Amino acid sequence: MSPAELKAAFREGRPVFGTCVVSCSPRWPETVAQLGLDFVFIDTEHIPIGRESAAWMCRTYRALGLPPLLRIPEPDPYLACMAYDAGAVGVVAPYVETVEQVRALVGAAKRRPLKGIRLDAHLAEAEPLEPELDAYLAEKSRENLLIVNIESTSALDNLDSLLGVPGVDAALIGPHDLTCSLGIPEQYQHERFEQAVHTVITTARRHGIGAGIHFWNHTEQEAAWVRAGLNLLIHSSDLRLFAEGVTRELAEIQRQVDPDGTSTDTGKPTIVI
Repeated sequence: MSPAELKAAFREGRPVFGTCVVSCSPRWPETVAQLGLDFVFIDTEHIPIGRESAAWMCRTYRALGLPPLLRIPEPDPYLACMAYDAGAVGVVAPYVETVEQVRALVGAAKRRPLKGIRLDAHLAEAEPLEPELDAYLAEKSRENLLIVNIESTSALDNLDSLLGVPGVDAALIGPHDLTCSLGIPEQYQHERFEQAVHTVITTARRHGIGAGIHFWNHTEQEAAWVRAGLNLLIHSSDLRLFAEGVTRELAEIQRQVDPDGTSTDTGKPTIVI
């Protein structure tokens, strides 16, 4: 899928599917590219992936036809610029809560390399750009996507304003942080969390942008959200799927070796990403 196709899918409400990739192994991209995904999600907020490794991952996946969406550690426009320089097609900005944060991120995504006082004036609509410069910046950022993480009650309260800032391409729910902000940590079937998910879907679609979530384990719940209009699904992660697969298969081996169940149980991994 090309960046333009991904952007069109966000806008038109067509579902796209990917997973979170945190492994920096040089063998990984070739394998991931065979899975039929529409994109990959690289997380540098919770995973200590350095700038050089992130750039290698972004450019490799991009060359293989998998647009890389890269989450930066904080909603900082300079970090966003670094991510685009690294080759990210889309930047995911975590824990966005204010219109001012969104505007600054839009400046990084859609107006770079313009910075500083002149960019601030332009974003505040106080200083128009010369036609030649405006056309140059539009072409330079043509493939860039900006995705804001909705992870708090404050973001929900300001949701219409946040998603109404021109230049936002999608809203991505962070379920773990959002349930904590709602006071119902990790209760993903709770009515209040379901209501929040549907609020994000409805608001995002009203603004003509993508509505997404990074989720794991409950595939029936994910499918229900897609049927309800969610169209950016990041399912699980390589780290989590590895842990679950090893745990499941070792438990099966133990059952066959020791059918009476006296061997040690490997337990269930508790991995959020």
